[in-house]
Amino acid sequence: MSNGADKRKHRSRQIILTAAEAVFLKHGYLGASMDEVADQAGVSKQTVYAHFKSKETLFREVVVAMTGGAAETLREDDEEPLDDRPVGDFLIEVATQQLSVVLAPRLMQLRRMVIGEVDRFPDLGAALYENGPAKSIARLARAFAHYKELDQLSTPDPIVAATYFNWILMGAHTNAAMLLGDTALPGGKERRAHAQESVRIFLCAYGTQQNPKEKG
Repeated sequence: MSNGADKRKHRSRQIILTAAEAVFLKHGYLGASMDEVADQAGVSKQTVYAHFKSKETLFREVVVAMTGGAAETLREDDEEPLDDRPVGDFLIEVATQQLSVVLAPRLMQLRRMVIGEVDRFPDLGAALYENGPAKSIARLARAFAHYKELDQLSTPDPIVAATYFNWILMGAHTNAAMLLGDTALPGGKERRAHAQESVRIFLCAYGTQQNPKEKG
């Protein structure tokens, strides 16, 4: 297949995935139809099936693409360079970014949809966890091991410390959004205040030095 044909095929596939995301988030797995996906994408149903052999296959691809995209935005697959800036400053940056990316309506809708279909697609629940909380915790644990070496954190187990910080940061707002809907999602000012308070609480337990300065 020529390079031009490869590009057209890839572009067609991405258009279908984008359309399918909108349809699945609106109707759920059972309520979605391949006809509506085709209409939304502006292609024939045969084209949809040429790329994705079944609705189940398409649903899986949408979930994997959405969860992987969030991890990519947060650079959680990268071995990011770690410097000697204060741990509090690092945590404020990570916390603010994580709240902004994860507490987005489309990702909360995805989470609700996957949980609703967990009996039918248990592997997708695992994929959501692995590309979400697990990667966030692994990223934090790498950083915490580094800051332990710098004597800015005191923890015998960076993974345990990372798990605590992740859920101090994410637990309340995620739970509220899951149960109360998108209207419970915090705005920018509330996210920033929550990030500051989460870091303060964490450093009271694990920090060896001063807390970060508050930022406007």
